[in-house]
Amino acid sequence: MSFKLFLRSLMFSGAFTILVILFLVNLINKQAEEVKFIQDRKVQSLLLAYEMRQSSDDLTRLARTFSATSDTKYEKMYWDIIYIRNGKKARPENYNRIYWDLVLEYGQKPKPDGQTISLNQMMKNAGFTKKEFELLDEAQKNSNNLIKLETIAMNAAKGLFEDSNGKFNIKKNPDNAFAVKLTHSNQYHIEKAKIVKPIDKFMAVLDERTSKEVQDALNENSIYLYTLIGFTIFAFIFFIVLFFINRQKIPNMYIFKDSLIDFFRYLNNEIEYSGTIDINTNDEIGEMTKVVNENIIKTKNLIEEDKIVINDTIAVLAELSKGDLSKKVKSTTSNLILSELTQFLNTMSSNLEANIGAILRILNEYSNYNYTNRVDTSVIKEHILKLANGINSLGDSSTQMLIENKSNGLTLNNSSDVLLENVNILNANSHESAAALEEIAAELEQITGNITDNTTNVVMMAEYANDLNSSLNKGELLAEQTTTAMNEIDEQVSSINDAISVIDQISFQTNILSLNAAVEAATAGEAGKGFAVVAQEVRNLASRSAEAANEIKSLVENATTKANGGKKIAAEMIQGYTGLKENISKTMIIIKDIESSSKEQQSGIEQINDAVTSLDKQTQENAVISSKTKDVANQTNSIAKLIVTSADEKEFRGKDKVQAKE
Repeated sequence: MSFKLFLRSLMFSGAFTILVILFLVNLINKQAEEVKFIQDRKVQSLLLAYEMRQSSDDLTRLARTFSATSDTKYEKMYWDIIYIRNGKKARPENYNRIYWDLVLEYGQKPKPDGQTISLNQMMKNAGFTKKEFELLDEAQKNSNNLIKLETIAMNAAKGLFEDSNGKFNIKKNPDNAFAVKLTHSNQYHIEKAKIVKPIDKFMAVLDERTSKEVQDALNENSIYLYTLIGFTIFAFIFFIVLFFINRQKIPNMYIFKDSLIDFFRYLNNEIEYSGTIDINTNDEIGEMTKVVNENIIKTKNLIEEDKIVINDTIAVLAELSKGDLSKKVKSTTSNLILSELTQFLNTMSSNLEANIGAILRILNEYSNYNYTNRVDTSVIKEHILKLANGINSLGDSSTQMLIENKSNGLTLNNSSDVLLENVNILNANSHESAAALEEIAAELEQITGNITDNTTNVVMMAEYANDLNSSLNKGELLAEQTTTAMNEIDEQVSSINDAISVIDQISFQTNILSLNAAVEAATAGEAGKGFAVVAQEVRNLASRSAEAANEIKSLVENATTKANGGKKIAAEMIQGYTGLKENISKTMIIIKDIESSSKEQQSGIEQINDAVTSLDKQTQENAVISSKTKDVANQTNSIAKLIVTSADEKEFRGKDKVQAKE
């Protein structure tokens, strides 16, 4: 078997095996999904059956509870269960789990509402068989019959009983005992059993059907699985057979690869020559090996020749890089490109040698200050041409520089005489300016001192004005305090006047009492003489008290007059202080303006003084520079003559026609 056929067989077998395995795996997955679907459907069907049974149990519990308690919330929950089962009210989410046992008060929702759908419709959607659906339908009908019995019991608990038409229009007293008895009667249990029995048969039929469907799916899945295992074993055996049939081809392929890699490493100068590829077969690898070995031998011989030429070329280029242009490549090779390269290198070396020799001759003449000759550029190009043009440009530049130097020398020689004359005048003027500035600086310094003294005096005046203003403020404050004291004295004098009036009244009353006492003593005869003496003394004392009070009153009135005069004087003094304070404030503003002006004058005169001082310094420096400039002018005159002499000593075109610049 050829290697190509082996690869094709291997690729086809691998692709076919993968496709078959994927197909079988897909079938197995589908069967697994089918089994899962059947089991899920069985669970959903059982949940619906359990829901029917649970709803029946919930109705029984609520009907019995309402019959015993007559609590309306249980009746409302009872009818909610019926409405949800019949699709007249939204079903709570996860309704198949515990719900009504968690409702303690009507209106409480342990879970949110979901879609509105009847239990009968959900059974149809579940895909029940005809027999299964008939059993559940029978259970639901029997449940409705039980609902009629529960309705009779709950109406009895409310005091409503059936009439001849089956309507609950007869009203009596609530009969809870009858209701409880009816919901626990033998008939009630018989109706309850009629509901559960079809549900039990439904579960048995459902279990039988789903078990058969699951078993059929598992049997079919087993067939696919056994097929997959058998095909996998067949593919494994097939690949083993292919491997043993072609076990000789894979080693040859690795030998071919390793030998070819070694040859490429030899081409890259990584290893020594390793020989040809050692494979002798009649397949595709053997044919490729023969062709590759022929090219390996041919390439190896060519490389050996090229190495000799390249080494010789490298040696010549090494000498060229050092500046020896006489070396040539002498070895030859059958490689046409490399042979042309060596010939071109030899020709280039010869041309470089000739062109650089011509350039060196011109440079030798330039080094001897002879700029009259030029390099011939008619037979050269590019970089050598640029070098030759550069040498010629150097000669032209040197010639132009020499012409310019001689012209500048002549011009500088003529100008240096004029410069010397002007420098002498500048030197004399600088010394005169320096002397004048020294006198101005001295006068300005004296003026600056006077202005500084004036500024200091103005500042002192401002300080004295501030002190005077402070004293005025204190005087005004003392005057106000004096006025306050006068007012207080006036108040005290008024109090004294009041006290004197009281004393005067007391003296008057005492005098009257003493007169009465004297009259009583006179009527008493001899016994009242002593008492009359006392009454006379009291009267005398009252008279003296009245006289003293009058004197004190006169003094107080005089003091009041003086106090009022003092208050008037203090008020006039405060007005005087206020006017004086305003005048002093105006005076301080004027002094501050004078102070500011004096400081500005001082600053200005100091700036002028600094400027004159700086100008004096610069003038002195200019005088020194002027002296140095004279020396430089003398040196410039000597240099100009030296430049002209040096230019005349060299040979260049147009030397005798050079003139000084105007």
